[in-house]
Amino acid sequence: MLRYMLKRLLIMVITLWIIVTLTFVLMVSIPGSPFNSDQTSNEIVQANLERHYNLDKPYHIQYLLYLKSIATLEFGPSIKQPNQTVNDLLGRGFPISFELGIVTIIVAVVSGIILGILAALRHNGIIDYMAMGIAVLGISIPNFILATLLIQQLAVNLEWFPVATWSSPKHMVLPVLALATGPMAIIARLTRSTMLEVLTQDYIKMARAKGLTPWKVIMKHALRNALMPVVTIMGTLLAGILTGTFVIEQIFAIPGMGKYFVESINHRDYPVIMGTTVFYSAFLIIMLFLVDIAYGILDPRIKVNNKEGE
Repeated sequence: MLRYMLKRLLIMVITLWIIVTLTFVLMVSIPGSPFNSDQTSNEIVQANLERHYNLDKPYHIQYLLYLKSIATLEFGPSIKQPNQTVNDLLGRGFPISFELGIVTIIVAVVSGIILGILAALRHNGIIDYMAMGIAVLGISIPNFILATLLIQQLAVNLEWFPVATWSSPKHMVLPVLALATGPMAIIARLTRSTMLEVLTQDYIKMARAKGLTPWKVIMKHALRNALMPVVTIMGTLLAGILTGTFVIEQIFAIPGMGKYFVESINHRDYPVIMGTTVFYSAFLIIMLFLVDIAYGILDPRIKVNNKEGE
């Protein structure tokens, strides 16, 4: 296990380095300067600003300075908000984005698994058709379209929930629904298909023959194996949810990292772009690593196979 974790750690570092390098190349490939649109600045002022932010240096020097900032976790000041550092923006915006992402993941996983189990237990029944109908709608409708519909119907027409901002549990409901519906649909369909397969296995028939209640058969014997494919795709779903919050945050005016990231792209705020990209990339890479660990915990055979492979 230690050897596996060290190998994964090396892969994580290399992956992060590739992401940093590609982001830097894309940034410097865009012609112009972040200060070109500043109408009040003359050429001398622009030159001084570029010197202050090291944008006048050769690209390889800028690249090394970016790597140094990443290694020290000091991303420097924002270009468009010079009184704020990138670390300040991350500290202010990320907890909100993280809260939105975590609540969305919990809602998507719990509701998706429940829908999948109910559909499998009532196969070809009305519950199965209703659950899969909800899943098809969830997959078919993009989250930004769903967010607009939720705002129109539940916030504007019915006035059940606030339209925007982030100051109470009520403000969570609409953005969480918009984000969780798609992943919930995927999890529900996958849980249903794997649960139908697991329920036909001999050990499930044996458990029923022993007189175990349906609840114990499902929760103790069937569900653990049925969740294996769900855990497998959790890494992809996590990435989709956490990056999808950027769009939803803009729609619902949530003061999370999405606001700063979109603004930094529009203003070509290089330190914020780099800091946000590196931070989220590292976070997603760590989450994928934890998903792999969880996969090994749920299926001990993976550990045995790894040892044999060594």
